[in-house]
Amino acid sequence: MELANLTGAEIFHGPWPDFHYGKTLADGQIFKIGYLKVTAIHTPGHIPGCMSYFVADLASGEEAVLVCTGDALFVNDVGRTDFGGLEKRQEWSENLYNSIFQKLLPLGDQVILCPAHGSGSVCGGNIAEREWSTLGLERLMNPLLQLSKEKFIERKVNEHHEYAPYFRLMEKYNVEGAPFIGAGPKPIVLSPKAFQEYLDEGAIVIDVRTPIAFNNVYIKGSINIPQERLSQAGWVIPYNKFILLIVNTKADLDYTVMSLARIGHDKIIGYLGKGLSSWLKAGKPKESSGSLSVHDLQKKIVAGEKLALLDVRSQDEWEKGHIAGSKRIYVGVLEKKLQEVPTRYPVVIICKSGNRSSLAASILLRDGRMNIFNLLGGITAWQNAGYKIVK
Repeated sequence: MELANLTGAEIFHGPWPDFHYGKTLADGQIFKIGYLKVTAIHTPGHIPGCMSYFVADLASGEEAVLVCTGDALFVNDVGRTDFGGLEKRQEWSENLYNSIFQKLLPLGDQVILCPAHGSGSVCGGNIAEREWSTLGLERLMNPLLQLSKEKFIERKVNEHHEYAPYFRLMEKYNVEGAPFIGAGPKPIVLSPKAFQEYLDEGAIVIDVRTPIAFNNVYIKGSINIPQERLSQAGWVIPYNKFILLIVNTKADLDYTVMSLARIGHDKIIGYLGKGLSSWLKAGKPKESSGSLSVHDLQKKIVAGEKLALLDVRSQDEWEKGHIAGSKRIYVGVLEKKLQEVPTRYPVVIICKSGNRSSLAASILLRDGRMNIFNLLGGITAWQNAGYKIVK
């Protein structure tokens, strides 16, 4: 709505839900932009109103060159079908299969795939890290597209997905229209003294540095959300809280502010000037936490040390393989399940690569827990080192 207000452009959307603005697209509706022809295709499944758009370059012909598939088809995966509740899963899963096989794949193997999400998104369970694909590659290699219709539907009906708290606000804004934010938040540079004052007033500190840097030194109460996982802020940061940032560079600051604002976190006050070096030079207190390499962990397990292994990945990731003896609590709901985390033994936190586990470690540290260790490199490093996983 803000972009339409600035440009005079019209807004079009799918036939579901009941939007309070814009115009509903017709299946097959065409838009021409210079030499490009964009055709809207109704591809229900992820939700009933999903639309895809295939693009033809009229300078070369009428055939599709690329297709924007939204949440219908990803690289190595397809969209989730659980947002309608259990009673709708069967219907929505069947609709998704039909959309992919009757509307998208017939566009041709040569068509470049442009999905809405990449690896790490909660809108899919196993989206590949590879960013580039074609419909032909997905037809040949996407594991979901190798299944019969019956097996595809069965798989989708029985999938396990997490529901992020920020989805509720996102759904409201999608339907009603989001507040205008203009150029977005403009965080100011803060001295250690000013930073501390805002901290004392209840602001939350998001530290976007790497897990290794965070382990070495951090400000008490900070939440570590490495840049690769900034979307996790939607799970763990309340919308009514003001935010302070710890970043390394101006580029880090710009990327972080943009990423947080895109999921509704625009109450960003400022950032610590010159990072933690200024904090330490001002004589402010610092904290440090523990970390383990996969070899360190293996030695402790072999030696019979008493450890609590906490896996914070999704259920689908967990079911593909985990370290024997570990317990799973998804990182996004960890704060609500702190009482389930053992307190008797040191806790080693595990994810795929060490980023989500660093977030989880910071949540436990913020709660006052002791003897918390992040497994650097996560399950990926564990397997690359030749250590066993169980299913």
